Amino acid sequence: MNGKIRIFISSVQSEFVAERAALRDYLRGDPLFRRCCEVFLFEDVPAQDRRPDELYLDEVERCDVYLGLFGQEYGSEDSEGLSPTEREFALAGELSRPRFIFVKSGGAAPHPKMAALIARAGTELIRRRFSGMPELTAAVYVSLVNYLEERGLLRTSPFDAAVAKNATLEDISPEKVEKFLRRAQYERDYALPVETPVADVLAHLDLLDRGLPNHAAILLFGKAPQRFLISSELKCMHFHTLAKRKPIPSYQIYKGTLFDLVDQAIDFVLSKLNRSVGTRVAGPQAPVEYDIPEEVVAEGIVNAVAHRDYASNASVEVQLFPDRLEIWNPGTLHPPLTLEKLYEPHASQPPNPLIAEPLFLTKYIEKAGTGTVDMLERCRAAGMRRPEFCTETGFFILTLWRKGQAQVTAQVTAQVQGKVEESPTQSPTQSNDPVERLLLVLQEGERTARELRQAIKIKHRYTFRSNYLHPALVQGLIEMTIPEKPGSRLQKYRLTDQGRAWLAGRKT
Repeated sequence: MNGKIRIFISSVQSEFVAERAALRDYLRGDPLFRRCCEVFLFEDVPAQDRRPDELYLDEVERCDVYLGLFGQEYGSEDSEGLSPTEREFALAGELSRPRFIFVKSGGAAPHPKMAALIARAGTELIRRRFSGMPELTAAVYVSLVNYLEERGLLRTSPFDAAVAKNATLEDISPEKVEKFLRRAQYERDYALPVETPVADVLAHLDLLDRGLPNHAAILLFGKAPQRFLISSELKCMHFHTLAKRKPIPSYQIYKGTLFDLVDQAIDFVLSKLNRSVGTRVAGPQAPVEYDIPEEVVAEGIVNAVAHRDYASNASVEVQLFPDRLEIWNPGTLHPPLTLEKLYEPHASQPPNPLIAEPLFLTKYIEKAGTGTVDMLERCRAAGMRRPEFCTETGFFILTLWRKGQAQVTAQVTAQVQGKVEESPTQSPTQSNDPVERLLLVLQEGERTARELRQAIKIKHRYTFRSNYLHPALVQGLIEMTIPEKPGSRLQKYRLTDQGRAWLAGRKT
């Protein structure tokens, strides 16, 4: 053992394949659980010369927590008429392992033996019911957090409150603290005067632990924050193609405090966006409009810096393409917050509360949970396509579509080292054209993103989104079945009339 809690996820394998994989990915991607838990999933086991039922039971003996998903199916029965799921549940009980059972609601009545097993579980422990992944994830989160707290394994303070190793007050910049005080007084009428000693300011903001600066203090006011947290740097990239390709025409890595990172990243993006200058009718200064509103750019970047997982070795990445701005933020959403809830008013749940407070005092962020809703409204008012939120490979990704992106087509080219490079989505005479391959699959009917990736045999989600899905959406060849909820788990894609005409033209 490596000191981590081992979690055995059990279910009738054929019934909960997607849920099991989603739970595994969630537990491995969550900043807390990935540090103190490891997950056993049968699908991850390589081929072995062993009977599966023997492997299951051996793993139950090795595990610290048994997590069972019960639904309709009972599973294959052995010579005694018992399924692996029932044997695993019984063995976990005999070994006094904590058992967390989650029962799927709705659908057809369960197999009689599964119904009996569910009833048995109800007499031995408290079960939880769920209807979909958001409910299941939230229930698992609560159960595991309670278990870790009972075992004394849960860190009582968030990462931003932990002491920065080897840091002292000498590593805090008095000039940056003073600058913060001046802005906080102006923006929020903050009580502390500008001449307040550094230690007193940090203490007032809960940024000291026994007189030493914590991670939040270093990130906000440090002389050299990246000396203590190297991954806190921020990377900005500008591409002339619709996909992420090397060499990168413009690539900047910014260092400094969180305030510095936000200001530098916003300046980088605004310097690359298309802009139009209005007239001085309303005042002495002519208004400037960007193809993504400045407030939306700022909101996206600040949210990424404020809410990222600072325990991750990855950095925030800001990627500008001809049709969109993508902001990649290490971390994921924490229950009960879901991707769908980001499209409506929701409670503020900052994962780094000590970082969020100074950003609020300087009006970089609001604490009412209105940031994403304001972003959506500003994009709507500007006549832009609705922003998209998604999670992938340990990142939370925000996609902001540039105004007029519908006119950006696969003919977008990049001037790279003196030669024109074709967009990866444009290959009119070759049968391996990514867009054509995608459309050919959709001729058979609506598909989810996962079904499309499986059909065209693309494993990497980013490659699929950049080279296949986004170019087809941009050209209007395909459309979402639920456009008002781009991040919905029920989202599918279908051909448009333009897409059918495009395919017909390729065949002639």
